[in-house]
Amino acid sequence: MSGSVIFEEQVEVPLDLRSLAEFRRWALTDSFPERGRIDYINGRVEVDMSPEEVYCHGTLKSEIHGVLWNRVKSKRLGDIFVDSTRISSVDANLSAEPDIVFVSHESLDEGRVKLVPKASGEPGRYVELEGGPDLVVEIVSDSSVMKDTQRLPVAYFAAGVREFWLADARGDELLFRIHHRGKTEFVPIDVDANGFQHSEVMSSNYQLTRTWNQRGRWEFDLLDSPS
Repeated sequence: MSGSVIFEEQVEVPLDLRSLAEFRRWALTDSFPERGRIDYINGRVEVDMSPEEVYCHGTLKSEIHGVLWNRVKSKRLGDIFVDSTRISSVDANLSAEPDIVFVSHESLDEGRVKLVPKASGEPGRYVELEGGPDLVVEIVSDSSVMKDTQRLPVAYFAAGVREFWLADARGDELLFRIHHRGKTEFVPIDVDANGFQHSEVMSSNYQLTRTWNQRGRWEFDLLDSPS
C-alpha cells in the first residue's frame, strides 16, 4: 500500500511518484492540489505553499506579463500564459508551472512544443505544454531562491527553452536579467549603455525599473524598446 506526505495540512503528495510520467499522470487527476506550486525537477517533487508577495512578486509579474502580452498580441507572435500553465519535458525530466511562459506559433507548427489535450479529447481544450517553450520568466520569492536561480535554469536549458528571464525585487537592488542559450547553459545578456537588454525571442530591448510611490508601495515599469 502506497503512502503519502502531507504539507501544511493542505497538499497531499503520493509517495509512489517514481518517474516524470507518474508525476504527469497525477498532475492531471482530480486529486492534484489546486493550491500551491508543485514542480517535478529531475526526480524531485518540490512543493511551495508560501503565499505570493503582493508587490515584490504579484504586481511585478503582472507588469512583465502585461508588456509581453501586448507585444505578443499586437505582433501575433504566439501564445503567452501566466500562472498554472504546466510545461513538461522528457529530455529535462521536468514538469513545472513557470510564472510566465511564451510559445511562438513556429514552435507549435514545427513540433518543438506540443499541446497536450484533455483526456476527454474535446477540440481546443488542453492541459499541458510538452517541450521547450520560447521564453520562460521566473520571479524569485523567499521560498524559491535556489530553485529559481539554480535548479530551474538547468532544467529549462535541458528542455530546450530559448530564453530565460529572471527577476528579483526583494532586495535593495532590483535584479532583472535576460539569458540566452550558450553552449552548455544560459548566459546573461549584456546591458547596453542605456540600461537595456536585448531579447531575441521578442525582437526588442527591455529595461525593468521601479519607483517608491507616494503611498509607500513599489511600482514597476518594463520598458519596451523595439530593435
